[in-house]
Amino acid sequence: METKTLKRLTRLIAPYRIDDGKKFKLKHVDPGDTGGLGSEYKDEASEWLQQTIGWLAEEQEKLFAQDKWAVLLIFQAMDAAGKDSTIKHVMSGINPQGCEVTSFKVPTSNEIDHDFLWRTNRRLPERGRIGIFNRSYYEEVLVVRVHPDILVRQKLPRGLITKKIWKERYEDISAYERYLTRNGVAIRKFFLHVSQEEQRRRFLERIDDQEKNWKFSAQDVREREHWDDYMRAFEDAIRATATPHAPWFVVPADNKWFTRIVVAGAIVELMEGLGLRYPVLADEQRAELLTMRQRLVPRKRNRS
Repeated sequence: METKTLKRLTRLIAPYRIDDGKKFKLKHVDPGDTGGLGSEYKDEASEWLQQTIGWLAEEQEKLFAQDKWAVLLIFQAMDAAGKDSTIKHVMSGINPQGCEVTSFKVPTSNEIDHDFLWRTNRRLPERGRIGIFNRSYYEEVLVVRVHPDILVRQKLPRGLITKKIWKERYEDISAYERYLTRNGVAIRKFFLHVSQEEQRRRFLERIDDQEKNWKFSAQDVREREHWDDYMRAFEDAIRATATPHAPWFVVPADNKWFTRIVVAGAIVELMEGLGLRYPVLADEQRAELLTMRQRLVPRKRNRS
């Protein structure tokens, strides 16, 4: 990627990166923000995105070849914020063999019989690969917090369900992410921050457009009734778990073209920081390659 474009992307995403959540307030991020870029920049942003897609494909190959780092990208949002489409567009150039997307739904009975990190832990990316979590263990401090009756169904010993449980889960998540980082898993977390009005508009579009009817769920509308509770839960989770090694990006999501370029820029920044390189062979390995080459190149016949 051109240095000039890289620098512009880095400046663009900086306001949305949260390394320390102590002073973070969700109201400080406008869901309709476009980083000072007007709609006339949509075409240029599309060009940036295409450059990023090509660049990510090259970096992913180095990630796979180096086989030391794993990359974990976590996406959280309210319904209709654009998680699926963002993942689809930003990661469209990635080799499917080196990337896996996991969408976490309502826990199964088997998953409930384990600790709350168990099901996501099983889906962590291997070294050399990119793992994408569409929702994640953060659901345990988001939807479960908004609907505390879910805790009753999680079979926890009664004495463990106290007023401190959310604070304790934040601590467990932070410790878990620190552990993963220390073991070569590079983490970036994205909250796609959509406004309530834009969500309403997108829901109506799903109802009115027959080709989008399949996306609509009545449960999504019911969850809108808990909007304020969800906003508090998201804010508290970000405040408690944002760290330099596992930062949150609170991404304005009312304009999808801007959402995608911010997410792409954050992934570029991450991959750049890993210092990915193709492995350099030792002298004996290079000598072996030359030997194999000689065996593969046909010898010229003597005409005498």
